[in-house]
Amino acid sequence: MTYAFGIVAAVLALVAIVELMRRGTLRERHAVWWFVGGLLALVIAVFPQTLTWASRAVGVALPVNLVFFVTIGLLFLVSLQYGAELTRIEEKMRTLAETAAFQQNRIELLEDRVGELTGGSPPREGRDDSGAER
Repeated sequence: MTYAFGIVAAVLALVAIVELMRRGTLRERHAVWWFVGGLLALVIAVFPQTLTWASRAVGVALPVNLVFFVTIGLLFLVSLQYGAELTRIEEKMRTLAETAAFQQNRIELLEDRVGELTGGSPPREGRDDSGAER
């Protein structure tokens, strides 16, 4: 019964990962480590003696300790990947915010020049004709 539960849980995890990727909720580059973990869980659930063999091969006394170590390692890799992605996104957001601010300033300068050339300043959004906030 325990083996069947492990197999069902691993298969459900893999199906959930594939479904999230199919729906576009989870991108492939983010799913890699989750998929690796799901495959490892499936292999261990189908062939439990693999865990005993692997724990002896690396010198771990209790196979369950190897499971915890590998799980923590996979979660560390996922966290590291998300941290790197977050850093890239923050840099892009900062660059976009700066670009938007420069473009807004440029638009305001151009509107001021057009106003000077036409004899009157067109009212800016959020301001009345005197330049005061509404």
